[in-house]
Amino acid sequence: MITSADNRTLKLVRRLAAARQRDKLGLFVCEGEDLVDAARAAGVEPVELLVAGENVEPRLLADVSALGHPPRVIGVFRRDDLPRRDMPPVGLALWRVGDPGNVGTLIRTADALGPAFVALSDGCADPTGPKAVRASMGALFRVPLVSFDEAPRPWVALVPHGGRALAEARGATFVLGAEREGLPKDVLARCDERATIPLADGAESLNVAAAGAIALYEASRAPA
Repeated sequence: MITSADNRTLKLVRRLAAARQRDKLGLFVCEGEDLVDAARAAGVEPVELLVAGENVEPRLLADVSALGHPPRVIGVFRRDDLPRRDMPPVGLALWRVGDPGNVGTLIRTADALGPAFVALSDGCADPTGPKAVRASMGALFRVPLVSFDEAPRPWVALVPHGGRALAEARGATFVLGAEREGLPKDVLARCDERATIPLADGAESLNVAAAGAIALYEASRAPA
């Protein structure tokens, strides 16, 4: 039973709250039984597992938790154990989407409307950061994550105006940009076509997570 805040595993959990330490150690944290169960169901085992009342005092687990209501279970996982299965034919490529909630939600969407992959550029939020992990709801352990340039062709850029109707687009990869900046000219130039989601009069744009969900839904409805 862990009874000291100076315990090595508790210190590790605290360190992994920082992206720099996650990058350095190749590890990340999942809080809660549902996330740990999702990992195990996908064949991914934690390298460290803390269970309140079993191997650690509950107050100590609560002290290292990032949640308002501390979980009963915290697991530490290796990034290298995340899915590396065959790439699905359809997916999302995210260009500098910096909000971790959006990144996690898009991973969850790729799981729900897939199979689909998620490709991430430099400057995207860390998909193994605490907020992104929670937003993914366990999909992180099922959805293949690749680098932006690994996304298969053709690339369809989602743009607010001027693209062809999304339902007519036939792309393997839907490319989405950050909500304020969108896709820069050099990235647009690399795309094979552009598509636009029709919006109601007066509406300017959609949340990037909503746009990604609509794109994958349309792809799932397209004839084979």
